[in-house]
Amino acid sequence: MRTISHFVNGQTLEGTSGRFGDVFNPNTGEIQGRVALATDAELDDAVQAAAAAQIGWAATNPQRRARVMFEFKRLIERDMNALAEILSSEHGKVIADSKGDIQRGLEVIEFACGIPHILKGEYTEGAGPGIDVYSMRQPLGVCAGITPFNFPAMIPMWMFGISIAVGNSFILKPSEKDPTVPVKLAELMMEAGAPAGVLNVVHGDKSAVDAILTHPDIKAVSFVGSSDIAHYVYQTGTAHGKRVQAMGGAKNHGIVLPDADLDQVVKDLSGAAFGSAGERCMALPVVVPVGKKTGDELRERMVAEIETLKVGVSTDAAAHYGPVVSAAHRAKIADYIKIGVEEGAELVVDGRDFALQGFEKGFFIGPSMFDGVKKGMKTYQEEIFGPVLQIVRAESFEEALALPSEHQYGNGVAIFTRNGRAAREFASRVNVGMVGINVPIPVPVAYHTFGGWKRSAFGDTNQHGVEGVKFYTKVKTITARWPEGEVEDSAFVIPTMK
Repeated sequence: MRTISHFVNGQTLEGTSGRFGDVFNPNTGEIQGRVALATDAELDDAVQAAAAAQIGWAATNPQRRARVMFEFKRLIERDMNALAEILSSEHGKVIADSKGDIQRGLEVIEFACGIPHILKGEYTEGAGPGIDVYSMRQPLGVCAGITPFNFPAMIPMWMFGISIAVGNSFILKPSEKDPTVPVKLAELMMEAGAPAGVLNVVHGDKSAVDAILTHPDIKAVSFVGSSDIAHYVYQTGTAHGKRVQAMGGAKNHGIVLPDADLDQVVKDLSGAAFGSAGERCMALPVVVPVGKKTGDELRERMVAEIETLKVGVSTDAAAHYGPVVSAAHRAKIADYIKIGVEEGAELVVDGRDFALQGFEKGFFIGPSMFDGVKKGMKTYQEEIFGPVLQIVRAESFEEALALPSEHQYGNGVAIFTRNGRAAREFASRVNVGMVGINVPIPVPVAYHTFGGWKRSAFGDTNQHGVEGVKFYTKVKTITARWPEGEVEDSAFVIPTMK
């Protein structure tokens, strides 16, 4: 059985804690490896290596740092197939979805290749008599990222790509459920030319998380996970003087107006609700048809569409989605379906009894769909994070608008309509951070920024794009004067521009 070790200061380090986490193959339900769980001392060793490497890395000019990012991108593309196969074997998502996971991370790396332009500061010549004022963005030092199981390539690259490009060093604590690809990414970063210690991977559980949040030499922490833990990370990290961005859960809604193209809506909902077995924070698990006719027709079409979905092993190119990540998560999804029935929602399609022939021990669950879901139900209020679609009917545009706006989560939302005025008004008024107009999964491109509202995000700076650059840098402003002639007496008051 293989062991996934830490990657610190450019080399593989075996764990010394004696504690390990099991790494499963979700397709078979079998343990395929174990991952070392770090001690506080091992985390501290990684931080010290990162701190030592960061000094020289920050002094490297931005163009040379960008060249490393260019080479890293090339190496990822070279190894795309192998990385996707590893990712699928530990996560369970189908190969095509794993490649998408990697590609969306690479798009942030592409953005980071342009970091010299983005780091240019502001300059004012002649702000006062003989006085010039200019600003510069400088790295923070050692930064850290704590990433979830559902995107073991994309989210780490969202974090360390920007952080390293601007001159920081980085400690990555990936999910212990699928830890191999993050280590491979760190190895490729070294192959691309980054100095040892610039990118380190330390595996662990809550103990490692707490060590990161309280370590005095870590200046910033980025987190993606559930809302309760995101809140904990934000409170603990900021209490220890760190800059923190903590992205939490979601309950994204798809509003379907009567004039929407239902053929397209059904296809979009199928992929957005059931793709990757629903294990996405930008999945679309709630659909809100406006009007009885729209709701009835949408329900009928979705039932027919669900019947065409194929659940299979992650290597099956014809499968729409594969198993969920663990037996415990499969049981959690099934429990939510049971609760939904008990709450009085109508279970139109029940996927709990799905079993894949030859892979009966795999963590598979079929697609499910509820109708008649009400906003007071637990299954509506909470994130299921599985292949479960809920229909919440609305009688009017205003009622539909209120549902995502009043929900505790505010990550993403979509509206499906041919009416530009309605779409514009919805986008302006809805109380949600990311909006799709006839786009079911509105994840912004890399040079924009990713982040939700309400309990979907804690902190005031979003992921990647210019917001990401701001998060991983601090601004220094210089006011300069080069006097000529006799030396003037210094003023004992704050200088002004008179």
